[in-house]
Amino acid sequence: MSWTHDVVVVGAGAAGLTAAGGLAQLGLRVALIEARAMGGECLNTGCVPSKALLAIAARAQAVRDIGRFGIRAQEPQVDFSGVMAQVRGVIAEIAPHDAQERFEGWGAEVIRAHARFTAPRTLLVAGRTIRAPRIVLAVGSRPAVPSIPGLDIVPFLTNETLFSIDALPDRLVVLGAGSVGMEMAQAFHRLGAEVAVIDRGPPLSRDEPEAAALVSERLKAEGIAFHRAAIRGVSSVGGGVAVDLDDGDTVGGSHLLVALGRSANLHGLGLEEAGVDTDGGGIVVDDRLQTSAPGVYAIGDCRDGPRLTHAAGYEGARIVAAIGFGLRARVDYRALPRVAYTSPELAQVGMTEAEARERGGRVTAMREPFADNDRAVAEGASVGFLKVVRRNGRIVGACLVGERVGDLTMPWVLSIGGAKPTPWTLSGMILPYPTRSEITKAAAFAMYAPRLFSRPARIWAGVLAALRRRLG
Repeated sequence: MSWTHDVVVVGAGAAGLTAAGGLAQLGLRVALIEARAMGGECLNTGCVPSKALLAIAARAQAVRDIGRFGIRAQEPQVDFSGVMAQVRGVIAEIAPHDAQERFEGWGAEVIRAHARFTAPRTLLVAGRTIRAPRIVLAVGSRPAVPSIPGLDIVPFLTNETLFSIDALPDRLVVLGAGSVGMEMAQAFHRLGAEVAVIDRGPPLSRDEPEAAALVSERLKAEGIAFHRAAIRGVSSVGGGVAVDLDDGDTVGGSHLLVALGRSANLHGLGLEEAGVDTDGGGIVVDDRLQTSAPGVYAIGDCRDGPRLTHAAGYEGARIVAAIGFGLRARVDYRALPRVAYTSPELAQVGMTEAEARERGGRVTAMREPFADNDRAVAEGASVGFLKVVRRNGRIVGACLVGERVGDLTMPWVLSIGGAKPTPWTLSGMILPYPTRSEITKAAAFAMYAPRLFSRPARIWAGVLAALRRRLG
């Protein structure tokens, strides 16, 4: 079989861009295929716009709260169209990092079209047949839309459409009390909307209960309504929506936001033609991110596993190690962090106490409150705590809740991952995206980048690629 490329990467989100960029800089013939906007969900409709909106909303809330510090202020006047213009400006400012021209400058061929398997390791792209001994699927995910009676006939928002509106909702009803639902509920309420959150389970149910309760109590104190019930159905009422609950209550709003998780983007890929197995969580992979089809990998949100931007980037780097250098690189999520960027923030690294106890053994937990931290007290931000979980004497989890605690996860990522803080280990940490602590990882990686993409490294990657072209 003749190969057109050494590697084909399908999808230009966080996972695909990391993989394609690294492999192209090693001199491999890389095709990067993306039918939609470069940068994927995170840049265009996810992490970047949501955190920009949260930052603006925090400034509005700071005006309300400033009276605590002896400064007089009036209720902020929000120009929502100006807010959204700022959000889109942030996207535009970051977009060059993910631009087509950047990856073409590294030697990748970027093809803006859909891809579909027609045979093992063979893709049809814009009428052209592309073959490579290694194919990396990084096609991401989309908002999960559940089968709720009436939802198919009422207008609703998801993260893919939320940032295109230009008028502030009068009353926003949010379905889902996970991190996305909680973040957007707080942001829109702080900007002036009435907000109600509906979920059959407790808010932030994956996290330490006492930390999640602290966050939800803050949102309630700010005026957000919570309804813990199952949804019986939705309907259109007077230009808005009404959500009927199984407790007999009805929640009305002008806008409805569905934030009930993600589903892998698998439609139209022709995975059966390539022999790629899937299940309810997405593409099935092993601990080296290999699918059931020889030579085909799946990374990021499309595979069955954690759906986080920093997990996707980490997996893209694993692919560079595996394909570029021939290393048998396994993924290790012992120290995977996640952050709900509410105010206060809630950050979790590794296991919760409940998860540790499910594993058995001797489990202990230590709790340190921010009320005993002088800097937090001086800034009037002493709500929250750090909780560290040990199992059989080893640190296996850390939970932080408080202002900007996502930036405090780095030492716990190192401790739980069992790594010594050398520049090399710092460069390979999985740090929550987006946080300021990533600057440490970036600086550490910059120390090694000249060696990593040096002429000897490129020669070795080229030798491996030549062997694959010959042997398949």
